[in-house]
Amino acid sequence: MSTGNIKTTNVSRPYTWKERLYLLTIPKGFLVTLRYFIRGFFLRKSNTISYPEERRNYSERFRGMHFISLDENKLENCTACYLCQTVCPAKCITITAEERDPKENPVGVAKEKRPKAFDIDALRCCFCGMCEEACPKDAIKMSRNYELAVHTREMAMYDLKHLSREVKNRG
Repeated sequence: MSTGNIKTTNVSRPYTWKERLYLLTIPKGFLVTLRYFIRGFFLRKSNTISYPEERRNYSERFRGMHFISLDENKLENCTACYLCQTVCPAKCITITAEERDPKENPVGVAKEKRPKAFDIDALRCCFCGMCEEACPKDAIKMSRNYELAVHTREMAMYDLKHLSREVKNRG
């Protein structure tokens, strides 16, 4: 097989003399910059917010940091079924299961297992919400917390104690 007979066709067009000199685009860019300067300096209109004092209002569908919901008996709703860990595309959830003490399980077999360890690496998480959708017990939820800055990588590893939050029933 020889490839010597294949010809390529150039489909790009040559620039005109106006395009080559950039005479029209430089004043256009300058006018855009001038417009923002006048709006900000003279009219005191700004596109930014003063962050710690002003908070941005995000949608109700915003997916922030995770939390594990606790029921009215202060027991986590998680039954360590590993569905959230399995469905996570970033592989940032790690669960270790253990048997739940029968004394703290008044509902019988509904919650026979519990997470011994439930860790989320927030730096690997892409906040897609698939873990929340996969959970059959509605145990893992996404909060609206977007302030996730930490000083070290280890501080971004959240454990079960940090993730557990009591959720009040609406209804």
